[in-house]
Amino acid sequence: MERAAEFTGVPGWGGVAMGTTAIAAAWMAHRQATPTAWLTVWLIEAFVAVAIAAPAAATKARRANASLFSGPGRKFVLSFAPPIFVGALLTLALFRAGALAALPGLWLLLYGTAIVTGGAFSVRIVPLMGLCIMLFGGAALFSPAAWGDAWMAAGFGGVQVVFGAWIARRFGG
Repeated sequence: MERAAEFTGVPGWGGVAMGTTAIAAAWMAHRQATPTAWLTVWLIEAFVAVAIAAPAAATKARRANASLFSGPGRKFVLSFAPPIFVGALLTLALFRAGALAALPGLWLLLYGTAIVTGGAFSVRIVPLMGLCIMLFGGAALFSPAAWGDAWMAAGFGGVQVVFGAWIARRFGG
C-alpha cells in the first residue's frame, strides 16, 4: 500500500464541498413534482460532485508530489469505479422499471462500497467514511420512500462534510 499511510488523495475540503452541494441537491430534489425531475437533480449533483472531486484530488496529489494514477491513487480509482458503474446501470434499470424508491438506498450503498474498496488503499478514515455511508444506505432501503432525500442529505451530505473536514485537518486539504 505504498505511501498510503502517509498520503491520501481523498480531498478533505473537496469532500466538504461535495457534501454541501449534496445537501442543497436533496432540498431541491425533494421539491420536484415528477420522478424524472427528481432524478435529473440527482444526476446533475453527481456531475457536480465529480467536477469538485477530480480537480481537488489532482491538486492534493500534485502538492504531495504524487500521481493520482499510479501507486495507491491508481488502486483507489480501479477499486472505486466498479461499484459506481454498477450504480449507473442499476439506476437506468430501476428508473425504467419505475422503482425510484430504491435508488437512495442503492446509491448510498454502492457509493459507500466504492469508498470502502477504494479506501483500502488510503488512510483508515476513508473506509470508515464509506461504512458510515453504507449504514445510511441500508437504513434508506427499509425506510419510507419519502425519506430518501433526507437519507441522501445525511449520507452524501452530512457524512461527507464531517469526514471531509476531518480528512482536511488531519491529512491536509
